[in-house]
Amino acid sequence: MRFALDALLADVPVEQVDEARDFYRSRTAGRGPGTLEELKEARARRSAPRAADPPAVEVTVEAAEVRVPVRIFTPVGGPPRGVYLDIHGGGFYMDSAARGDERNRELADALQVAVVSVDYRLAPEHPWPAAPDDCEAVALWLVEEAGARFGTPRLAIGGSSAGATLALATLLRLRDRGAAGRFTGAALQFGTYDLSARTPAGRRIADEYFIQAYAGHVEDRTHPDVSPVHGVLRGLPATLLIVGSEDVLLEDNLALAGRLSAAGNDVEIRVYPESPHGFTGHPTAIARTALDGVNSWLSDRITQASGDPGRALKPRSRPRPRPHRRPGPNRHPGP
Repeated sequence: MRFALDALLADVPVEQVDEARDFYRSRTAGRGPGTLEELKEARARRSAPRAADPPAVEVTVEAAEVRVPVRIFTPVGGPPRGVYLDIHGGGFYMDSAARGDERNRELADALQVAVVSVDYRLAPEHPWPAAPDDCEAVALWLVEEAGARFGTPRLAIGGSSAGATLALATLLRLRDRGAAGRFTGAALQFGTYDLSARTPAGRRIADEYFIQAYAGHVEDRTHPDVSPVHGVLRGLPATLLIVGSEDVLLEDNLALAGRLSAAGNDVEIRVYPESPHGFTGHPTAIARTALDGVNSWLSDRITQASGDPGRALKPRSRPRPRPHRRPGPNRHPGP
């Protein structure tokens, strides 16, 4: 199959494209930390995240020996009609769930959903598989407890950058348990899906420090829990992929879209012109358009029937939900 990239570009007003082009021409391109020392400095420089109003409720979920802090937003306008599991980005080694509070409060109220954001453990202090272990634990907690806690069993999942990678890895774990069908959709923004440098897209980022910090100890990084593009991708929920045309991970996202489609999944990819990695977090009209599109897509999926709430899971250290309030805003030493 052959296609032109132009055929995949999202339809956005030309003035938004022009604004984005001008914005990024005047903006110095950033680069992630290249060493542990640079990472520590970057974490120390990060300002505290702005609080949302109303604020998040902080809860800890327990699964076997894993205790995972989460931040929960419920809509102010009434009971939630679904639950969205949000996994933050940051290269597996930066940021926290609190960094997404404003966006998640907005999402909860706009879509009338509960938003649960995972404060997973960060590398290099906690390398793979700590982060996907934490994300899986919270996902399983929702599969079992969403109906009782939020009044609805309808679930969706998503994330950006490393969060998108972890969201897909979580779905693969749930699929192997027979539980991925409980999620009606996955909204994945500019994830990195090959950390093994085995694909042309993966080789473009092979020298990035975040890979060494997160998975440098893994002998075979084609393991689907690390590089989901190498996994068996059948049996996954409908997936929306968002990426910019100037993103170093564009080819990675195109490859994943092709593999998801070939495996028989419902997949849609939207490529936004003149946009680099992380563009939905930037103050541009094209970012707002992209996020509005994600909201609309999630709203459509979250209202669909999510399957039998009583569906049994395959046994594997099932979570013991024991939520309680945490005293501190963030357990990580990072930003």
